[in-house]
Amino acid sequence: MTIKEKQQEIVKDFEFLDDWEQKYEYIIDLGKELKGLPEDKKTDENLIKGCQSKVWIDADFKDGKLYFNADSDGILPKGIVSLLVSIYSGHPTKEILDSDFDFISQIGLQEFLSPSRANGLMAMTKQIKFYAVAYQLKS
Repeated sequence: MTIKEKQQEIVKDFEFLDDWEQKYEYIIDLGKELKGLPEDKKTDENLIKGCQSKVWIDADFKDGKLYFNADSDGILPKGIVSLLVSIYSGHPTKEILDSDFDFISQIGLQEFLSPSRANGLMAMTKQIKFYAVAYQLKS
């Protein structure tokens, strides 16, 4: 499944949720499914700057694809980063770089986050793109 297809699937999932309480619950449930990071990966290098909570994103490049794993000490940010990991992990760097984050506005997520959480979300998306650029330059 392509990144665009995964994004559209998320948009459809959110359309079935009636209100933001249900949407928050869905995001939190996604976070509960996230494998998380071992303590040795929770480094300053992997820490996302600009998040209200601590959020870490780690990346590995294997067989031409970038694989993400993440964790957070907050339940909502953990769900948000889990959503991003589920969409972008396992794709070639070029596909990640060519993708956009329009699905975020389509589901209305940024509108219902506090300003500091919205800044954290943007910092997470920038970090995913940064990893894609860095690993593309290495390959």
